[in-house]
Amino acid sequence: MGKYIYGFDVGGTTIKIGLFSSAGNLLKKWEISTNKDKDGKYIVGDIYNAILKQKIPSTDIIGYGFGVPGPVVSGVIIECVNLGWENFDLKAEFALLTGNDNIFIENDANVAVLGETWKGAAIGYKNSAMITIGTGIGCGIVVNGMVFSGADGAAGEIGHLRVIHENGIPCKCGGKGCFETVASATGIKHVFIEMMNNTDIPSKLRGMTGVSVKKIFDSAKAGDALCLAVVDEISYHLSYACHVISVTTNPAIILIGGGVSKAGEFFIDKIKTHFDEFHYIPVKDTIIASASLGNDAGIYGAASLVIYD
Repeated sequence: MGKYIYGFDVGGTTIKIGLFSSAGNLLKKWEISTNKDKDGKYIVGDIYNAILKQKIPSTDIIGYGFGVPGPVVSGVIIECVNLGWENFDLKAEFALLTGNDNIFIENDANVAVLGETWKGAAIGYKNSAMITIGTGIGCGIVVNGMVFSGADGAAGEIGHLRVIHENGIPCKCGGKGCFETVASATGIKHVFIEMMNNTDIPSKLRGMTGVSVKKIFDSAKAGDALCLAVVDEISYHLSYACHVISVTTNPAIILIGGGVSKAGEFFIDKIKTHFDEFHYIPVKDTIIASASLGNDAGIYGAASLVIYD
């Protein structure tokens, strides 16, 4: 009988890997860079080589769970615009390498909310959602204790909700003005540059190049006027996304995860303030909070796919 489970969180910049015991305890975690050359041709092999280095006999592995940045139907990845995958049967490819077909594939935002429901901030909630902010934006939704994927695996793809209706920034999905273009890590930088170039709002960061998202948030916390305006705009877009989720699937709690969530209550409070402005009374008690597992949510959720199969 197998002893271990692997959980993988495949992102546009890095691939996070977690080795778990059969009881669901995280034993080890690490990450590798995501090689997106030739439409992600090398990603599967890189993951396999990374786990081979652990020198664990294949017979000791119960199974493998994956979170990937795009819609998934019956284990087939319909599209990952940030990786170059389209109609990609990851399960079949990985099974060829490992000789083990106990492999589960889900959207990365779905596995993140599963991880938070299993071990994190959404424990005890049967109806929850989580917006993950990273290279792109994803949203996982749990309804009555089950992940809600939709007919085409696209439920929760809120990153492609159109929020800018005129002169929107082109999105990798082919549209313009998507939520992802103004609130992902890349989108936040776009908003900062646009405000810096098109307003006279004072800032110590004016004229600086390569300003990081962390620097924008740290400066906002320190009272920098331009950065405060940037964070306020981002918070508005996020609150609107929370509003859309609240009146469609009506979760009891909506978590904000990903790197930007490290801004903490400073950021969450601004989102809550704008959310209250939408003022739909039946959902006024929706909890908006930071996710608690940080960057580990995805690997926990991916592992749970195997454990709770």
